[in-house]
Amino acid sequence: EEDEAALEELLAPSPLAPGPGAQRVAIVHPAVKWGPQKSPLTTAELQIAEAAALVDTLQNWTVVDKIIIPTKNPNKKFVFGKGNFQVLTEKIKKLPHVTAVFLNVERISSLTKKELEAAWGVQIFDRYTVVLHIFRSNARTKEAKLQVALAEIPLLRSNLKNEVSQRDQQRGGSRYIMGSGETFLETQNRVLKERELKIRNALEKLRRKRALLRTQRRKCEFPMVSVMGYTNCGKTTLIKALTGEAGLQPRDQLFATLDITAHAGYLPSHMAVIYVDTIGFLTDLPHNLVESFSATLEEVAYSDLIVHVRDITHPETILQKATVLSVLRNLNLPSHLLDSMVEVHNKVDLIERYKPAEENALAVSALHGHGLEELKQEIEKKILTATGKKILTVNINLEGPQLSWLYKEATVQEVEVMPEDGRARVKVIISSSAFGRYKSLFPNSEICMS
Repeated sequence: EEDEAALEELLAPSPLAPGPGAQRVAIVHPAVKWGPQKSPLTTAELQIAEAAALVDTLQNWTVVDKIIIPTKNPNKKFVFGKGNFQVLTEKIKKLPHVTAVFLNVERISSLTKKELEAAWGVQIFDRYTVVLHIFRSNARTKEAKLQVALAEIPLLRSNLKNEVSQRDQQRGGSRYIMGSGETFLETQNRVLKERELKIRNALEKLRRKRALLRTQRRKCEFPMVSVMGYTNCGKTTLIKALTGEAGLQPRDQLFATLDITAHAGYLPSHMAVIYVDTIGFLTDLPHNLVESFSATLEEVAYSDLIVHVRDITHPETILQKATVLSVLRNLNLPSHLLDSMVEVHNKVDLIERYKPAEENALAVSALHGHGLEELKQEIEKKILTATGKKILTVNINLEGPQLSWLYKEATVQEVEVMPEDGRARVKVIISSSAFGRYKSLFPNSEICMS
């Protein structure tokens, strides 16, 4: 009960959560014209379109204008050069009823935020805070909520520094609290450190619980397939199509899935597999956010196969692929998982006569079922290789112990009884070690490889 009470305290509404009211947002995109910060795989128009999609994901948030302004260095204090900053300030002040500006950069410092809010007279958000708001809105389980709370800690620290500098200006220097010899900054930093430790401990408990569930799944020998991809690429729709699970309700929005969810499905040989739906990725997703969700992504390392889903109709599909692969490489996954990955080109129903340019990529339409059988066959082939299992048909004598042994040590798929000679043809999925034991126990058994 004490644990539950402590957990509820950690999950209490965040001081960073935006109020329940609506926001009328102007999106400002600093377009880097040249240099190492300019991405060759995208354009300013596509980047601002993604920023607008993020805003549209939030309830009661509306985009009132989209402004692209060139800059040489988006990392400087005011982000833009003096002239462009002046032009932008005048433009924002003329916008009707604007309540916030979404500056489409990964993260701005608390000092820059303060200066911009003073200049423009509205709230300022960066990608970190907008994505965090979306995560907060979509977090359903305790684990997802804890991971959001952990991702908020760097922002709370940043806000604290800002608050302390304001107090110092107002009061003329730091004040010690109640003569304790501890400054306000030290006290608040200690409180934050304790909060972070509590969140990490709570996440560790949930991680151990999940490790236990994973061990139980391993005992049942269900192979695991992690379905990954850029946010809104159609992962949940694909899993619904592969499993026929009617309860799955895919949503056409960014970061609809924050929690790992597992769904059972069957491959062509009737082998049962678990499909794992994972959090989507985003270009310039701040490092702290990825790190906070590492507990969720850790599950991927224990899968037998990764299926990488791409929205092939998206104009930035190549950049999206690069983003996903970059995050996967940073997760330090076993090399065999990255090497055996299945690439799926989804939404091909929207492109006439689509043929994948990449070798080994499979074209599917999760929505209309196109290409699903080929995908299942490919998954089965890779799973058999990854798990070292074989699909066999064995002829057995019904009076002998083989059938009960196979039911105990392998997965029996089908039994075709031939009553006239007291025999049966049994199709099984069997691991290499169990197959070795079977051959030594029943050396005269007839075996046909499927």
